[in-house]
Amino acid sequence: METEKIVEKKTSQKKRASLTKNHAKHLLHQMIRIRRLEEKSAELYTKLKIRGFLHLYIGEEAVAVGIMEALNPEDAVVATYREHGHALARSLTANAIMAEMYGKQEGCSRGRGGSMHLFDASLRFYGGNAIVGGGLPVAGGLALADKMQHKQQVTCCFFGEGAVAEGEFHETMNLTALWQLPVLFVCENNSYAMGTALKLSESVTDLVEKSKSYGVTAASVDGMDVLAVGKAAQKAAQFVRTEQKPYFLECRTYRFRAHSMFDAELYRTKAEVAAWKRKDPINQFIQLLKSRRLITNEVIKELEDQVAEEVQAAVDFAEQGTWEPVEDLTRFVYSETEKS
Repeated sequence: METEKIVEKKTSQKKRASLTKNHAKHLLHQMIRIRRLEEKSAELYTKLKIRGFLHLYIGEEAVAVGIMEALNPEDAVVATYREHGHALARSLTANAIMAEMYGKQEGCSRGRGGSMHLFDASLRFYGGNAIVGGGLPVAGGLALADKMQHKQQVTCCFFGEGAVAEGEFHETMNLTALWQLPVLFVCENNSYAMGTALKLSESVTDLVEKSKSYGVTAASVDGMDVLAVGKAAQKAAQFVRTEQKPYFLECRTYRFRAHSMFDAELYRTKAEVAAWKRKDPINQFIQLLKSRRLITNEVIKELEDQVAEEVQAAVDFAEQGTWEPVEDLTRFVYSETEKS
């Protein structure tokens, strides 16, 4: 028993030592960038600078940051309509994201997609999707294409737990297992599909067991802990890459803001939201880093200042952007009007 405790202690010390100051700073920087960009987006929405739908990622930053750490540049990413965090963590610039939300042609989708359709083929970021579960079959297709070309690559597909009720989920899980396709399914389980709690829409709420029923290897992780997500993602991505089979990873997380800017939030209590906010992934990580003496208040302020400059630069970039000319209205709609 004493030997087991010594081994456990050494393992714990090794884990602590493996997190360097630089990597810790990088992870925190990424989460702060997402948080501040989202907060600014909400502010701009109230000023009518951003129109249409807007789904904020505040509270879920640890998932996007942790997962992206496990992916390679040649891997593919398919996101949801709550994808600003995914895009920023995947290296889309704040300028391109903000300009897209403004509807300016300097945006990553030339201003035609807006908040829900960020896209950058050069980064193999195959966009957000306004349809719940709509990205799942797309991910299956991308993985099939990679496998047919004998590429050892991963297709990472983000979706919420609400998508599990959709036919696309079951069809894609079945085919990826049947054809052994390299898809990393990342379920961001924030407990509510818009305004419907999981227990009110699913007879079986254990999503890991549900995925295993298709013969898919599955696991669950605390989505409010960026280190835990990163570790689980590394294991999952490695499995998909080497085994060329699908893997389902449930990240138990929570969105602090409403489903969208039009959501009255009548389905959950303020006390519940407050309880989850005490698990804020950024604050938790900061406290952890301070306890390990990996960061100081001065460094945190430096990061906040850097992010503030980046976000303001993105707003300025979007404000100065240009609207697509009316003559281009049918461009990319009909093949004969395509221009290089």
